[in-house]
Amino acid sequence: MANHDNEIETANERASARLSKTPTALAARYDRRIGRLVIDLSSGLSVAFKPHHAQGLERAKPEHLSKVEISPSGLGLHFPALDADLYLPSILEGFLGSRRWMAEQLGRAGGQARSEAKAAAVRANGKLGGRPKKVRVADVA
Repeated sequence: MANHDNEIETANERASARLSKTPTALAARYDRRIGRLVIDLSSGLSVAFKPHHAQGLERAKPEHLSKVEISPSGLGLHFPALDADLYLPSILEGFLGSRRWMAEQLGRAGGQARSEAKAAAVRANGKLGGRPKKVRVADVA
């Protein structure tokens, strides 16, 4: 039992050491004027971003964002009206959602990309008759 208590004490010391080096949230609010969620950090800096860029807040309306709860550690933000949570260290690293969610957002944005080069390629392909028909394996054999 003493060894188990030792492990818990060691883990708590590591967590305290990490927490002392990590900025924590002192205040968080939605600023309607600029349309951004603003987080004031213990380091003296503030971070602001558009809520619809964060997982769980994509379809949030201003009234959903009016109440933000900060976890006791200062590392989590909770939006009771949406039952959504954000993790501050991830936000500070530029991740506003899970890896899967972020990849989905990037893929969606890439698929919607419109450039003059892309439009020209579509026009040129259309002049050639468009995409070739799919060839079934039975037709080839």
